[in-house]
Amino acid sequence: MWTETDSPVGKLRIVANGGAITAIEFSPYRPAPDGRPIGARTDDDPLLRRAVEQLRAYFAGELTDFDLPLAPSGTTWQLAVWEQLGKIGYGETASYGEIAARLGKSNAASRAVGLANGRNPIPIVIPCHRVIGANGTLTGYAGGVDRKQVLLDLERSDALF
Repeated sequence: MWTETDSPVGKLRIVANGGAITAIEFSPYRPAPDGRPIGARTDDDPLLRRAVEQLRAYFAGELTDFDLPLAPSGTTWQLAVWEQLGKIGYGETASYGEIAARLGKSNAASRAVGLANGRNPIPIVIPCHRVIGANGTLTGYAGGVDRKQVLLDLERSDALF
C-alpha cells in the first residue's frame, strides 16, 4: 500500500508493507525495481499517515529524528551501509570514505559505499543525502543533486527560518 505527500523536494510516494515503510520515492515515480505492484493507494492507513506527519514535521524544521518501522530490501552490504547512514546525525555529514571506515573497510570501498547509498529505498528517513564527497562537495544523489542541496540546507543549524 502507498500514499503520497507534497514536500519542498516535490511529491513523495511512501510505500509500506508488513507494518513497515519499505520505500520513499521521488516524483516522477518509477516502476518497482522487481516489477511487483506496490498495492493500492491507502491514504488513511495509520502507519502511512504517521510517516506523512513525520515527513511534514521534518520539512517544517520540527523533527530531527524519525520514529518509523523500516524494512528496506537490499543485500547484506547495502543494509550495513544504510545502517551507518542512520547514524549520521541531523545537520551532520560524512564522506563515503568515512562510511567505509566505519564498516571496517579501506577508502577503496568508497565507491561501493556510493553504490549502496544510491540504492537506498527510503531516502530522507535513511539520510543518504548526508553523504558527501571527501572534499566537501555534493556528489551524486538518486533524487538529484538539487534535492540533496535542499535537504542539507534544511538541516543547517545556521539557516534562517
